[in-house]
Amino acid sequence: MGSQDKQAPATSLKSGDRPAMLILDMVNCFDFEGAEALAPRALGAARRIDRLRKEFRAHGWPVVYVNDNFGEWHSEASKLVGRALEKDNPVTEMVKPQHGDFFIIKPQFSGFYATNLPVLLPQLGVSKLVLSGIATDICVLFTAADAHMREYDLWVPEDAVAAESDERGRWALEIMAQSMGAETAATSQKSLDQWLADLKQ
Repeated sequence: MGSQDKQAPATSLKSGDRPAMLILDMVNCFDFEGAEALAPRALGAARRIDRLRKEFRAHGWPVVYVNDNFGEWHSEASKLVGRALEKDNPVTEMVKPQHGDFFIIKPQFSGFYATNLPVLLPQLGVSKLVLSGIATDICVLFTAADAHMREYDLWVPEDAVAAESDERGRWALEIMAQSMGAETAATSQKSLDQWLADLKQ
């Protein structure tokens, strides 16, 4: 609390300077090869994602789900969530979308490729992105690269993303930090307000 008392509250950010939280592929059936290794790691990330999205909602900042469509091109958010929850699924249950959240269906790895995300974010006045979800070395990495090319400030908390193996996760995070200038500190090491304050320095 002490250090935060000296800085402007995060809610003072003007439109055009707002952060948004992207939650990648956490509405998921976990029925693919490698899911057995990924699911428990995703559950750990889900706990951090849940806390972060509550902060975003408290500030009135956008929470955007960017999700694969499970090959169902005519599907929509509610149907994808329903399908993911047909069996016991603590990951999706913990972080399923709520009223007021945005939901974008993506056809490929990057959340920016062939979606309306590049149009939505400027409309919402967003210049900073917190990336979370799965998998760190695939969809999170590709989305971060496209966000970097569009000059978004990035925070990819290492404890809010997950990969099938810790080694591949670390490799992807290193690329995002070294090549894209992304902050990758865990939520246990850096708060949302601290990250925003750091960007002003």
